[in-house]
Amino acid sequence: MQKVDSAPAAALDAADLPVGLRERKKRARREALIDSTHRLVAQHGLDAVTVDAICADAGVSPRTFFNYFESKDDAVLGIQPWSLDPAIAETFATGGPTGRLGADLEVLVAAMLESPMISHDRLATVMELARQEPRLLVRQMAWMESHRGAVQELMQRRLADADPARVELLGMLLMILTRATFVRWDSAGGAGDAREHLPDVMHDLRTVLADD
Repeated sequence: MQKVDSAPAAALDAADLPVGLRERKKRARREALIDSTHRLVAQHGLDAVTVDAICADAGVSPRTFFNYFESKDDAVLGIQPWSLDPAIAETFATGGPTGRLGADLEVLVAAMLESPMISHDRLATVMELARQEPRLLVRQMAWMESHRGAVQELMQRRLADADPARVELLGMLLMILTRATFVRWDSAGGAGDAREHLPDVMHDLRTVLADD
């Protein structure tokens, strides 16, 4: 029998459980929805899978699904609001941690890689499904674009009176370096920490910029 969460149960989750437990329950439910989406899309293809089917597989209501994701495409990608450790962001914005923009940008990318939207094993599935379903790449790029303002605001704080074009370039570079590192990690087999591949990505960038 399909298990559908009820409104009273949802209210209990939100009001009566300790904060840490509530967050763990929310994270577990989100991961269950991602896993169900991955399993169904792998079996039937993206177009054949419906939100109702995902909810039935995960044992939740459509209302609960849309509390976590706007669409099934977002569930495949594990999309959630962009976030960065406030302390790391503040350090970067105020000129740290080294005072050298290139090195500090690398630290910022490493911080983003440390806390991806989904776990590394799920991310490997995302990369595989995105290769099979090109529109997922389009949605991922759209998600990156939707957060450009927050990234550029951070860059603007760091660069103060810099040309807006430079601010935009560095904001886009931050997101591109993050994605490129995950792509390199996936190409290497998807094992270990994605941050281990960041130095190679930065080396590639420096090589291109130094090319006459």
